[in-house]
Amino acid sequence: MAARSAALGVILAGGLNRRYGSHKAFETVGGVRIIDRVITPLRASTARVAIVANEPRLYTPLGWPVRADHIPGAGPLGGIHAAVRWAVDEGFEVALVVACDMPFLPEALLRQLVSACAAGIAVVPASDGPRGLEPLCAAYGTGCLPAIESALAREDRAVISFFQDVEVRVLDLESVREHGQPSHIFLNVNRMNDRLRAEKRLADR
Repeated sequence: MAARSAALGVILAGGLNRRYGSHKAFETVGGVRIIDRVITPLRASTARVAIVANEPRLYTPLGWPVRADHIPGAGPLGGIHAAVRWAVDEGFEVALVVACDMPFLPEALLRQLVSACAAGIAVVPASDGPRGLEPLCAAYGTGCLPAIESALAREDRAVISFFQDVEVRVLDLESVREHGQPSHIFLNVNRMNDRLRAEKRLADR
């Protein structure tokens, strides 16, 4: 079981933002930048915050350390790889990985993911989305790094391609719902309509 002090919190901000049309992390929901909404619960649930981005210069002014993917063009799996490798480099046991475009992540859920994780384990919350899991809001033990690198080496870049080679613990939907509705928690702002939907949900709450 990992403690908060054993986890590096990593925001994945490496996407090309083609669907949104601009850098969505810097758009606002309820007057607050989306990336700041992500940073707040991440700071509270991990020892340190870091950002993986293909354009580091955009994120450096935020004041957190920034790295680019080690393997450019590998998509979200490349971001997870960079996050877990960063955790290894800095002596952390766990990388808590979250996407930059999820404005409603609860601190308590992130803490639960970290506490359930250990070096050779991936802890992933269930969702009511098409995949049934949220691998871009998950805790990855540093022992997952060889499996991630093997998947990248065989050019299998599906974000869960390495799950078959590590122990995966799924936080079930009932447990996730203790923190709110999954469709709200894991809402990601990919398009302008998503941001408007997030604004409406915030107003409704």
